[in-house]
Amino acid sequence: MSITIEEIKRIANQGPYLPTWESLFQYQVPEWFLKAKFGIFIHWGVYSVPAYRNEWYSRNMYITSHPEFQHHVKTYGEHKTFGYKDFIPMFTAEKFNAKEWLAIFEKAGAKYIFPVAEHHDGFQMYQSALSPFNAVEMGPKRDILGELKKEAEKRGIHFCTSSHRAEHYFFFGHGREFESDIVAPLTKDSLYWPAMPEPDHQDLFSKPYPDQAFLEDWLLRTAELIRDYQPEILYFDWWIEHDSFKDYLKLIAAYYYNLGVKWQKPTSICYKHDAMMFGTGIVEMERGGFEQAQPFSWQTDTAIARNSWCYTDSLAYKTPLEIIQTLIDVVAKNGNLLLNVGPKADGSIAKHDQDILETIGNWLSINGEAIYGAKVWRKAQEGPTRQPSGQFSDAQQVHYTSEDFRFTACGDAIYVFAIGDLQAKNQITVKSLADIKNQNIPEFHGIIESVTLLGYAQELTWVKDKKGLHIRIPKLKSGLPQVFKVRIK
Repeated sequence: MSITIEEIKRIANQGPYLPTWESLFQYQVPEWFLKAKFGIFIHWGVYSVPAYRNEWYSRNMYITSHPEFQHHVKTYGEHKTFGYKDFIPMFTAEKFNAKEWLAIFEKAGAKYIFPVAEHHDGFQMYQSALSPFNAVEMGPKRDILGELKKEAEKRGIHFCTSSHRAEHYFFFGHGREFESDIVAPLTKDSLYWPAMPEPDHQDLFSKPYPDQAFLEDWLLRTAELIRDYQPEILYFDWWIEHDSFKDYLKLIAAYYYNLGVKWQKPTSICYKHDAMMFGTGIVEMERGGFEQAQPFSWQTDTAIARNSWCYTDSLAYKTPLEIIQTLIDVVAKNGNLLLNVGPKADGSIAKHDQDILETIGNWLSINGEAIYGAKVWRKAQEGPTRQPSGQFSDAQQVHYTSEDFRFTACGDAIYVFAIGDLQAKNQITVKSLADIKNQNIPEFHGIIESVTLLGYAQELTWVKDKKGLHIRIPKLKSGLPQVFKVRIK
C-alpha cells in the first residue's frame, strides 16, 4: 500500500511527539540499547557484485580520474553499454540464508543488527511501492530486510536498519559528464534519478539545493521503510545535516517516534554531524570515538575491514584483538559498538569474517558480564594510551601497553579491563584503586571484598596500598584483553 505525505503529516502531528525540536526533546534512549552495547552493521547490495575497492563503486565508476572507472571499462566495457544498473541481474544472492547469518551474529555476541535498507546507489533491499529497483522485484527477488527481521526477532535480537538515501541526490551525477547510460531526462522511476552535480559536502547550505520532489521522495521512502518494517532504531548516514532536510527530518522523527508509542516499542534515530538537535536521538561517530567518557549515550560504527564497508577482493582486515579493544574502550566511555560485516555478492559471509566474529563471541562468552548492561565507572581509563577523539580515527591501530586499563561497573563489581597484552606479566597495579586515606579526594574509597579474573576459577591474591591495587595474575591463555572483577562490599 502506497504511503502519502498527508498520512505522514497526520501521524507526525497527532502526538505525543510533534515535529519540533522542543517536542522531540522528550525522547529517551531505549533501555535495551543502553544495555546491549554490541551490534552488527551489514553493508550488502548491488555494489557487492563488482566487489572492487569499496561500496562507493556506484559513484566512483563514473568519475574518470578514479581507479573504479578504468577497472569498469576493462572488466565490463564502456559505461554507455554496461552501467551500474546492469549489475542488478548479477545480484542473485543465491547463497543468502537469514538463519545462517543470524546464527553467526548471535554466536558473535551481537544483541542487535543494522542491515542497510538502501545505500547511496538507490537500490532498496526490501519491498517497496515507490520504486521497482528493489530486491523483491529485481536481483535476488526476495525481501532481504524482511527475512533478516523475522529471523532476528526469533532469536531475541533487536532489529534496526539504516537509510543512506539522502546522498543519492548527487551520487550518480558524474555520469552526466561523459557518454554513459545516465542520460537526461531522468524520471523518478529511474534508478539514477536525479543524478545532480555533487555539492560541497562540508557546506550545510551547498547548491544545487535539493528540490521538493527529491525531499518528498526521501520522506516517503523513509516513512514506508518505518511503517512496513518497524525497526527499533533507524540509522541515517550523512548529508541529512544539510539545511534542506531540516523540516523533513523533524517530520519523519515525529512520525517515527509516534508510531513507536503506538507499537508500544521505543524507537530511536542514530544521526551524525549534528543533523538532529542534541537529545532527540543517538549521537553516531563513524569510525571513531572520544578520548574521554561522555555523559550521554552514543554509538560508534566501524568495520571489520579498514578500507571498505562492503566485501571486496582487497580487504585490509582488523584483528580480533583490535576490535575487542575498540569495544572495551567504547563501552568504558558510555558508548555502543556497531561492527560492520560485508557479505559476498552471493549472500555468503567470508570465512575470515566468520573467524573474527567467532573470536569476539568466544571472548564475550567469558567476559560479557563486564560489557552487557554495564555502566561507566567514575573513571573510564588509566594508563598512557588514549583513543583520539573524532571520526575516521581508526585508520591506524592503537597500540596499548600492559599499563593501560579501562573500567566499567555493574552490580556489586568494578570491572578492570587490562586492554594490553599481559602474557609476560605476573602482576598488575591498578593505580585508580589505590588506598586513599583522605575520603575528600575524589578517588576510590570503598572496601574490596574479592578479586577474580573472568574465565579463571580461583580467587586472586591481591593487596591494596597507596600506590594502587596490586593483583597477582596466573599464566594467561591468550593475548586478548583480560577482565578483572573487583567485588565491592
